[in-house]
Formats: sequence, C-alpha cells, structure tokens
Amino acid sequence: MELRHLRYFIAIAEEQNFTRAAERLGIQQPPLSQQIRQLEQELGTPLFRRLTRKVELTEAGASFLSDARAILEQVERAKNSVQRFSRGEAGRIRIGFAGATYFQPEVTALIRDYRAHYPGVQLLPEQSNTALLVEGLRSGEIDVAFVRPPIGGADGLNTQLLVEEDMLVALPAAHRLSRQAALPLSALAEETFILFPRAISPGLYDNLISAFHQAGFSPRLGQEAPQIASIVPMIDAGFGISLVPRSVSQIRTEGVRYVPITAPVPAAPIGIAYRQDQHSVALAHFVALAREKRPHAPARPE
Repeated sequence: MELRHLRYFIAIAEEQNFTRAAERLGIQQPPLSQQIRQLEQELGTPLFRRLTRKVELTEAGASFLSDARAILEQVERAKNSVQRFSRGEAGRIRIGFAGATYFQPEVTALIRDYRAHYPGVQLLPEQSNTALLVEGLRSGEIDVAFVRPPIGGADGLNTQLLVEEDMLVALPAAHRLSRQAALPLSALAEETFILFPRAISPGLYDNLISAFHQAGFSPRLGQEAPQIASIVPMIDAGFGISLVPRSVSQIRTEGVRYVPITAPVPAAPIGIAYRQDQHSVALAHFVALAREKRPHAPARPE
C-alpha cells in the first residue's frame, strides 16, 4: 500500500464515480480501477459497492475512509514541519547573555526583530558571563551568545560585532564629582574602583585597566562585584565607584549618578559568538539579521 492508493481511494469515495475521480486525479479510468482492486485485495475486503451509475462505500470502506484521511493529513503535517525546519522557520535557539548585555537596546531590538520574522522558532535565554558562555558554545550547550569581545580560548568560534557602547562613570549621588557634566579618567585617580572578576570577561576587564593606565594611573581596586549588573547596588552601598557600559545606566537608583567620560572614552563592545561548524538554518538567519544591524563588521574567527 502506498500513499497514492489512499489518495485514489479518497477521490473515488468523494466523487462516488470512477470516471469523475480519474478526471480529478489526472489519470485514466482503467488504471485507477486496477489500483483500487489491488488495494481491496491487499485489505481482504471490498471497499465499494459498484452500482450502475455510481459507487458507494461498504461499511469497511467507510471506516477505512476516516483512517485514510487521517493518514494523509498526518503526512501533510509532517511534510510541512520538515519544510519549515529546512527553511529555518521552526526549531529552537539557546541564547546566552553575558555581562549585562541584555540592557543594551540593540540586543533587545535584535531579539524582537528575529521573533517578528521567525515566530515559529523558540528562543531559550540563559544569563551567564562571557567565559562560561564560551565554554557552553564549545560544548554545544549554547547555540549563540551575546558576549563582550575580545574573547579568549575560543577556537572554532566566530564573533560578529553588534554594537560598541561607551563607558560612563558610575558614582554615589553624594560624591563631590557626581554633578559634573563630564569627567576625564585622570580625575578619578584617587578613587576606589569596584570591578568584576577578570575571569568572567577578560577582554572588557583588560580594556578598562588599559584605559586607566592611559590616563596615567593604576586603579585602586576595592571589593569585586560578582557581575557587571551588581556594580550599581554596590556603589549605592558605598563600596566605591566604577566604569560601566552606557546601557547599564538603565538601572536607576536615587543613590547613584552616571557621568560621561571625556575623550578618549573607553568602549564596551558587544558581539554575538557562535560555532563555525553550526548547521542550523534558524541560527544562520539569526546571524544574518545581526549582520544587517552592523553590515560593515565582518564575522571573525576567534
């Protein structure tokens, strides 16, 4: 029994006539009759009663009609599902977010645009840090991640720059410099800085230390924050000051002020990282959409 036998049978049952069914199917009537006889022989029972001008279903035929329709409907659903996967319109993408990248409007805009273009793809978010997300990418536990490049130890990964946001000085509202319109880094040489552990985002950490050195001082480091988003409440609690990506200034509290930095301004880039050997069409669409956001930033192997 083949699917065409089911289609032939359904056409005859609906038309109640071999000739009309053959015309509907685009085949000759004698071969159609032969195919139905073969089907009845395989099933071991007549499916139709042949009358003078029409045919009608036997009791067995009526029962078989429901099953035949259900089978073809299921086949069609399976076919559509496979085609949607092959076009990248279905599936899932496990997305990692590092270093408070989820505060950056370009990141949320990319997610929003992707969901609008591909609503059938399930996005599974996971918050972590750059170092752990790189491990997750390499092990296959994460499909794509928003990271703070440059990233180390990432053989086999590509990165695509999405946005470069500037850094701001974050300091207590009562601090003597909190009302300044802008500050040079050199004005902060005597301050105690709250930074995150270098291990969670080596690239961003090294960029910050380099910026301090270019400003003519080595920072006095105080208590470390477990992650970038934790820095703001620690400033409010009086542990010190810090430099944070501009998007983190969305964390609003009465006890913290954000002040721009005069040139040269340290940058906090955000990129997406993904495996070079990935074969997901859905993920390829995600990467392509990210490229549209930053068309002149080529994907780079790490």
